[in-house]
Amino acid sequence: MSNIARRWWPVLALLLILLALQAKLWLGEGGWPEAKALQQTVKEQRAENAKLQQRNDALSAEVEDLKSGETAVEERARSELGMIKPGETFYRVVEPHAPAKPADETDDAESGQ
Repeated sequence: MSNIARRWWPVLALLLILLALQAKLWLGEGGWPEAKALQQTVKEQRAENAKLQQRNDALSAEVEDLKSGETAVEERARSELGMIKPGETFYRVVEPHAPAKPADETDDAESGQ
């Protein structure tokens, strides 16, 4: 019996070491769950960076337009500041609203008079 125990002792020791390393991989600090969480964080940050890059590109194009083109400045002055060119006439179109009933008429209709 002691001969068999001597043979299995190194195998058992190696198996225990393997289990300890696996436990560290799956449960320890810096293990598999933490790596997955970090991958998700990186994925979210890359998506955010892509959105911000698109915004920066749009702003850069707008700045370049404002620096080089008169039409962009004119368009912005018209839409944001309500400016017009000399000789132009400004027209404001107002949608008609339904006339509101006077308070006297609504009270009479409700009371039955």
